Amino acid sequence: MSEALVATRAPEAFVSGASGARQFWRRLRTQRAALVAAAVVALLVLVALAAPLLTALEGQDPTTYHPSLVDSARGGVPVGSFGGVSGDHWLGVEPQTGRDMFARLVHGARVSLGVALAATVVQVLIGVLVGVTAALGSQWVDQLLSRLTDIIVALPLMIMALALLAIVPSDFPRPVLVALVIGLIAWGNIAKITRAQTLTLKGLDYVSAARLSGWSTWRIARRELLPGLAAPVITYAALLVPINITVEAALSFLGVGVKPPTPSWGQMLTAADVWYQAAPQYLLLPAGALFVTVLALTVLGDGVRTALDPRAASRLRVGTGRKREGKA
Repeated sequence: MSEALVATRAPEAFVSGASGARQFWRRLRTQRAALVAAAVVALLVLVALAAPLLTALEGQDPTTYHPSLVDSARGGVPVGSFGGVSGDHWLGVEPQTGRDMFARLVHGARVSLGVALAATVVQVLIGVLVGVTAALGSQWVDQLLSRLTDIIVALPLMIMALALLAIVPSDFPRPVLVALVIGLIAWGNIAKITRAQTLTLKGLDYVSAARLSGWSTWRIARRELLPGLAAPVITYAALLVPINITVEAALSFLGVGVKPPTPSWGQMLTAADVWYQAAPQYLLLPAGALFVTVLALTVLGDGVRTALDPRAASRLRVGTGRKREGKA
């Protein structure tokens, strides 16, 4: 009987998965803020991917110095209005160096978004592996991994990242290193979420049926548990991306993140802290890009959470219905 239950579950799971995807999209479409945020994120990703094409269209690159475009007598302030904005330099140039701001901004988007996404992938892979292993393993395995997760959660992320980034040789690719450090230090919370959800799923009838039919632990995890973990993992991962962007910017601001001449928004903010009066655009452009990116990703992550959580959607519907009744 257990084999029959497991065997007949595959098409039902496929149908429920397709129906769940439609319900998710229908709920997400009702949230205008999330849709606007998704459009902004898509545009930022497109700009990051097309950075070489955009800078080639402008005719500039992010590393070439233009000393003739800065006034050395005034300490390196860009020549011209609005930081040297012109047909050749769409957003002006950097103080002192004369490097093109537009080129550095769009190439900095590649670094900031790339590091954040790569770090999120590392966090998700480690967190899901540790959480599922703890939930499905023996008691001593669960205790060992749970205590290790508690230690990881308790570690101060910025201090540990500063220490690790300071001792690694400088010839190691810095964006890759920053992504690995963030991912290897900050996977604890997603491991806790995955373990708790796996323990809940493990007690359901179809998982028990799969176990009674002789399926291996790995097959049960892959076929029965991972689909049920998709919603909480995707929700938390969507909220991790803006956090990781902020961490990368903070590390670059502190001088241990991405190193020059590779552009990064945090690195640009570090160099701009003494120019906010003489050349305010040098500070406002990367700060504005960072603010818009983090805000859009946060709103999108909250929208994904609401769309994936039917209980949240039900609460919204109940609240709306009460308001309508009160107005009537």
